[in-house]
Amino acid sequence: MFPGAEYVGKTDGTPPSAPVFKAQRLAGYVFLTSDVVDSAGYSGKPVKILAGVDLDGRLTGAAVVEHQEPILVLGIDESHLHTFLDQLRGVDVRKTVRLGSARSDDEAGIDGISGATITSMVFNDSVIRSARMVGRGRGIISASGGITGRHDLDLDSFREAWWQQLIDDQSIRRLHLTNAHVDQAFRNIGGIPESPHRRPDDTFIDLYVGLATPPTIGQNLLGFTEYGQLMQARTSGEQFLFVGASGFYSFRGYSYRRSGVFDRLQLVQDSNTIRLTKDMHRRIDRLNIANAPELREISLFAIPESTGFDATRPWRLELLAERTTAGVDSRYVIFPLAYHIPAHYLRTSTTGGAAVVAKETDELPLWQRRWLESTAPVIILAVALVHLLALLVFQDWVARQPTLLRWFRIGFLVFTLVYLGWVLSAQLSVINVLTFVNALLTGFRWEFFLLEPLIFVLWSFVAVALLFWGRGVFCGWLCPFGALQELLNRLARYLRVPQLSLPFGLNERLWPLKYVAFIGLLAVSLGPLTMTTPLAEIEPFKTTISLKFVRAWPFVLYAVAILAVSLFVQRVFCRYLCPLGAALAIPSRQHMFDWLKRRRQCGTECNICAVSCPVQAIHPNGNINQHECIYCLDCQSLYYDDHKCPPLIDRRKRREERRRRKEERRRAQAEQANGERPPA
Repeated sequence: MFPGAEYVGKTDGTPPSAPVFKAQRLAGYVFLTSDVVDSAGYSGKPVKILAGVDLDGRLTGAAVVEHQEPILVLGIDESHLHTFLDQLRGVDVRKTVRLGSARSDDEAGIDGISGATITSMVFNDSVIRSARMVGRGRGIISASGGITGRHDLDLDSFREAWWQQLIDDQSIRRLHLTNAHVDQAFRNIGGIPESPHRRPDDTFIDLYVGLATPPTIGQNLLGFTEYGQLMQARTSGEQFLFVGASGFYSFRGYSYRRSGVFDRLQLVQDSNTIRLTKDMHRRIDRLNIANAPELREISLFAIPESTGFDATRPWRLELLAERTTAGVDSRYVIFPLAYHIPAHYLRTSTTGGAAVVAKETDELPLWQRRWLESTAPVIILAVALVHLLALLVFQDWVARQPTLLRWFRIGFLVFTLVYLGWVLSAQLSVINVLTFVNALLTGFRWEFFLLEPLIFVLWSFVAVALLFWGRGVFCGWLCPFGALQELLNRLARYLRVPQLSLPFGLNERLWPLKYVAFIGLLAVSLGPLTMTTPLAEIEPFKTTISLKFVRAWPFVLYAVAILAVSLFVQRVFCRYLCPLGAALAIPSRQHMFDWLKRRRQCGTECNICAVSCPVQAIHPNGNINQHECIYCLDCQSLYYDDHKCPPLIDRRKRREERRRRKEERRRAQAEQANGERPPA
C-alpha cells in the first residue's frame, strides 16, 4: 500500500485504521474494508480487502485478503482480480467511481471484471466507501467530500452541551497514548524505549483537541464571559484552537519560553504546516464545562488568517515525541490527531446542484444504487412476467389456440435466452438457493439479495409460482439454459434429427440423480463456500450464460456435450442432472392450483399426452408428475384438440354424426314438403 514506509501504527479510531509512517512522517492510513463497512458480497460472506489512503485523499492500493464470491472462486482467473483492484491506485476517493467510462469531472471510470459485474461493483463499493469513511474520520476529506460548494463557520448558533456530548459528536477529538504505544513506535524506527521502570499501561498523554471558535464549543468550554471577551478581541478570520491534556508528557514542553515556538506541536492542513508560537498561545487555568476530566495542561492557540488555515476543511494536530539513543542520536515519532469540524457547525452555500445530487446518489447503499441503475431492465422484466402470468391465469383459453401458444412460447424462450441470459446474465443458480439457506442459518439480511435487482425480481416471481403452480413455471419459461436446450432441440427436429425416447422405467430411475446432486451440494454448503462452488459446476450455466463459453476448455467441453445430447433428448440436463430443478421441486409439492386437466381415459384408453410430453413427465397411467413437469402446456393443447385427443375425437365424430343425421332429416322433410318425395 505504501512502498518505502518504515512502520505501521496501532489500529484505532472510528472507523478503525492504522497510520503509516514514511521518513518519520505520517504518509496515510491503511484499513480493512470489513472493519469499516458492511462489505458482504453477493455470496453473503464477508469481503475483506486491505486498502490504503494517503493524506491527499487518494487510494494508494487495494488487495483482497479474503472472499468467497462464487464467480471468482472458480471461473475467473485470480490475475483478473488483481488487475481490477490495481485500477483503484491513485483514484481520488472524493469522486464517484463507476464501472465503465466517467461521465463528468466528478467521476472516475474503471473496467469491471468480465463475467463478474456484480462482484466488481461490490469490491469497488467496499473500497471507495470505506476509504471515504476513514478519510473523514481522520480529517483527510470533509464530510461533504468537497462537492457541495463553499462552507462558512456558524458563529451565531449556540446550544448548551457538557463534555461528553462534545466528545460524542466529535466537536472535541481525543488521542490517548500509553507508554507501551510510544515504546513500540520507537522500536519500529530502531529507537530505544524509555526506562523499563515505567509501567507500560500508564498514560503517556491523554490529548484533547477542538476548534473553539464556534459558540457551542468555545462558550461551553470557557464560559460566557471569557468566550465573549475572546470573540471581541478576535481579528477577521482568526480561529481558536483548544488543546488540553493529562498524563506524563507535556505537549507544551519547555523550549517555547526561550525559542518562542512550541516544538512538540504543529498544525497541518494539506501541504500547509503551521508552527504554533508563543504569540498565539493563551494559557487556560480551568474549563467551565460540566463533567470535564482533570487536565494538567489547557491551552488556547489563536491561528491568524495569514497562516492560510481554513477551519471548515480537515486538518490535523501532530504531536512530536523525542528520545535520544545512546545519549547521542535523537529519534522522533509523530502521533497525528485528525480533525474536521462537524457539519452542524457549518453554513453551506451550494453551487452545482447536479454535482450535489450525484454525490448524494453515490452515498446510497450499493443495493439502492443497483436498483436505480437497473430501472429499465427491471421494467422490461416486469412486463414480460406480467405476460407470463396472464398466460398462466388464462391457460385454458390459450391452450385452445395451439398456434398462438406455440409462437408465444418460442418468442418467450428467445427472450429468456438472449435478453435475460446473454444480455443481463440473469440466470438463477443452485448457488442462490444454497446462499439463501446459509443466510437463514447464519444471519439473514435482505441487502445481500437485493444486490442484483433482476435476480431478486425473478426469485420473487418464482416463489409465487412455486406456491401456485409448481416449479415448472421457472424451468419451462424462465431458465436461460433450459431455453437454450429447447430451442436447439426444436431446430434439430426441424432439420429432422432423429429423437430418442427413453423407456419410461429407465427415465423414472434417472430422475433421482438431480435430487442426489442437490442434497450433496446442500450438505457441502454447510461448510466453506469454496468447497461448494467447484461442485456446483455440475450446472453449466456459468459457462454457457454468464461467461458465454469464454472459459477453460474442460468447462466448455462439458457444456457443449450436454447441448449436443439435448439435440436428441429434449432438456436432458433439466430432466436428470439439474440440482436447481430438484431444489425447486421439493417445496412445490403442495402447490395451490392444479389446473393441468386430465380425463378418465388418460392412461387407460389413451396415452397420446404421455407420448407427446417433451420431458416424459406423464406416467403411463396418465398422471402428471408435477416435480418433472415444465409447464409447457403441450398436454393442455392436446386436451382441447378434438383432432388429436381420442375422447374428443369420439365426441366430435358423434357430434358430427348427429349433425349429419339431423341435416338428412331436415333435407328429407324439405323434399316431402315440396312433393318431390313421397312420405316414407
